[in-house]
Amino acid sequence: MRHRVVIIGGGFGGLYTAQALRDADADITLIDRRNFHCFQPLLYQVATGALSAGEITAPLRHVLNRQKNTRVWLGEVAEIDVPAQQLLLRDGARIPYDSLIVAAGATHHYFGHPEWAAVAPGLKTIEDATEIRTRVLLAFERAERLNDREEQLAELTFVVVGGGPTGVELAGALGEVARDALRADFRNINPADANIFLIEGVDRVLPAFPPSLSEAAEKSLIGLGVRSRTATQVIAVDADGVTVRHQGVETRIRAKTVLWAAGVDASPLGESIARGTGIQLDSAGRVPVGPDLSVEGHPEIFVIGDMSKVVQDGRPVPGTAPAAIQEGRYVAQVIINRLGGKTTAPFRYHDKGMLATIGRRRAVGEYGPFHFTGTIAWLAWLFIHLIFIIGTHNRVLVLLKWAHAYFTLNRGARMITGTSAELANGGVSRD
Repeated sequence: MRHRVVIIGGGFGGLYTAQALRDADADITLIDRRNFHCFQPLLYQVATGALSAGEITAPLRHVLNRQKNTRVWLGEVAEIDVPAQQLLLRDGARIPYDSLIVAAGATHHYFGHPEWAAVAPGLKTIEDATEIRTRVLLAFERAERLNDREEQLAELTFVVVGGGPTGVELAGALGEVARDALRADFRNINPADANIFLIEGVDRVLPAFPPSLSEAAEKSLIGLGVRSRTATQVIAVDADGVTVRHQGVETRIRAKTVLWAAGVDASPLGESIARGTGIQLDSAGRVPVGPDLSVEGHPEIFVIGDMSKVVQDGRPVPGTAPAAIQEGRYVAQVIINRLGGKTTAPFRYHDKGMLATIGRRRAVGEYGPFHFTGTIAWLAWLFIHLIFIIGTHNRVLVLLKWAHAYFTLNRGARMITGTSAELANGGVSRD
């Protein structure tokens, strides 16, 4: 029997691990709850109507169909039986493994208030993105039917919680939707009257970036009509808005649409690993791993991506797509080397810099000592994201959509779908 490698998760870490094992003398099984890989960095563009879901996803079976040593299973892992070296799926199936790579990603983190999830959706999945798109577009539809000015303003007020890259990109895209894409579509309201708030707990947006780039991003947001409130904590969220605290003073923001981009929790599978191995998870539920990205005392179990806590030079490796890709490729090489009786040097993360886009020709970027803003950073962001999109077909479609949006200021994927449409006030219906 050949060496059995099982990979949990078809995101960046899991998929790139599988691809790097294409020539390994092993049988590879990739398990995921979805039958597709999702390019998460562009979810916010699905949420704001710039792209459709199919343009940032790729069927896992198609991506891996030429790898004869690899199979894909659609299923959800319920438990990792560490002593037996088996996975237990929700449907009762068991899958044995000799090497296990856990790359199950992360979930939303609401800082001890899981009840906020119902009124403030996050942005981690395609379903999240289409739900947010529905909520945003419904807000404008409801405002169009109202004559009471205060009620209109409540519908046209959007609050994004979290000033990291996801929050900044989402808030900037909302500004473009209101001021460009919808500018001529309504008769009773002016979409440009929309109020967009970006709430961040520390003293500046994009806190992981240098202060000069945070300042540049702030200016770009202001140009799109986004008002940031930094050093501000959210203390309550409900269907009618949020309550925030700044310097000890509490303020109420009335808003019918609240979106969450303020943190993540590692997959609950980390708890399964902790039970089976005796290791201690960190405060975010991440699994600490060693220099070869394996769990202490269990060299057959690797944890990568958002689920892992990798410390390098005294600092944690960021939970980003480039880091997950590097980790996945490294783990594949470790397994290949082990099968060949070779050792592998410890993992080293190579920082490729950071980029965040705020809007059309508005972006910030850092690469080592070099800082970029404006059009140069925006073009770099476009180029790098195109490279990492899975599939030539999707790359072409996304490039065409971006070109069309650039010249027309329009966003073509503005469908109202999902649960929020069914529950919409005023009986707005779906087609």
